[in-house]
Amino acid sequence: MPEPPFDAFRYAHEHRAEVVWMSQNTNHLVPPEIVTSAVEEALREHRYEGYPFAAGLPELHELVRADLGLGDESRLQVSAGGTEALYMLTRALLGPGDEVIASDPSYLIIHKFVELGGARTQNLDIYAPPYRLTPDRVQAAIGPRTKMILLIDPLNPLGSGYPESEVRAIAEIAHDKKLLLLNDVTYRDFADHPTLARKYAPEQTLTVWSVSKNCGLAGLRLGGLAGPAELVQNVARYNTNDLGVNILAQVAAVAALRSKPRWIAKVRETTRANQAAIRSVVERVDGATLPVFPSQANMFAIDLTGTSIAPEVLQKELLLGHGVFLRAGNYLSPKFGARFIRASFSNPPRDIERFAAAFPAAVERLRPRAPAARAAT
Repeated sequence: MPEPPFDAFRYAHEHRAEVVWMSQNTNHLVPPEIVTSAVEEALREHRYEGYPFAAGLPELHELVRADLGLGDESRLQVSAGGTEALYMLTRALLGPGDEVIASDPSYLIIHKFVELGGARTQNLDIYAPPYRLTPDRVQAAIGPRTKMILLIDPLNPLGSGYPESEVRAIAEIAHDKKLLLLNDVTYRDFADHPTLARKYAPEQTLTVWSVSKNCGLAGLRLGGLAGPAELVQNVARYNTNDLGVNILAQVAAVAALRSKPRWIAKVRETTRANQAAIRSVVERVDGATLPVFPSQANMFAIDLTGTSIAPEVLQKELLLGHGVFLRAGNYLSPKFGARFIRASFSNPPRDIERFAAAFPAAVERLRPRAPAARAAT
């Protein structure tokens, strides 16, 4: 009987105390006492015994609104993570035959959700400068079945960020063509100058937010969407959390968002230093390059084309041989996934030091060797 394929995530979770987690863009830099003290108080009060307020804690709504700069015209929907919000809105607003302008690479879970309702994504290749969609390409891709534009900013997995002029131009295209604009801003807090598309197309834009990455709460699963009341009400038909989202997650998010002005600059500073340290390592490895630097998110892609090493092979070697977990690119790109591995870096500097030792050693061990020349006869 053949052996089952190696499950990197099962291995990593089983060895989580020894593994450097650079595979899922999780944030390990938020001061933990902020969250733990709030959750411990909620546990002592036995808040888990009752259902939460179904719409979400009023203070959570106030903090998210302030964080995103939302006006009274926007309605907020809380969900069990940003991914659930993406599922809800794609199922509610897209149908058979509809098309969504998207990219490759991308966060492909969104593409899968689009397809569940019979719609399809039109993936524009962006694995070349400027490593993002451009207004001209978006405009040229619009056809009679186009219903939505997917604007992930900053972009997972490349770390590309959109300048305000391009966000405005894409938003104005959506407005002029009466298209929906899905603006996934999960990584905006890591960017130097983030711009929300709703600023320029408020009637077309649905903004998906999350506290998984900025607030370091990925395991608690809390996020949501914001947009025009009529659109969000339509999306809410697919809400399965009619009795509310996990109360401990909401309490943690309130504590983190309330205190964010005190620590987010330090998180940004550390991620910038970490990615610079990773670049210095990659530059010393023959055949490895960084397509996007600096990243505007907390991750970027390391191109392995020049090493002739498959990303899945390197992922396994780094994890089993060094306890460093990166993510192979096939998860994020049907066309270019065999060329890169993704590294996230919102980690303590000691994790980056582990990477700095592991990456060159793993590449050297896996690098194909030229066959030795035969001895002269």
